[in-house]
Amino acid sequence: MIKVKTFGEPLQPFKAQRELHELDERINRFLVENAIKRVVSVSDSTVIEGGNTCGLIRTLVYEE
Repeated sequence: MIKVKTFGEPLQPFKAQRELHELDERINRFLVENAIKRVVSVSDSTVIEGGNTCGLIRTLVYEE
């Protein structure tokens, strides 16, 4: 069965690299903890508020 899960991460100026690493770690932990063997797709999109990028949403499509 194919499923979709989203992960969100706020982005702060000058800390984006660390926050992206934290997001990668959360997703990798999710994959391991749920024994996901096949990832179909991963995509990123930004959240804009007041003209500024304030967050990142990563969408993971996987098969159980």
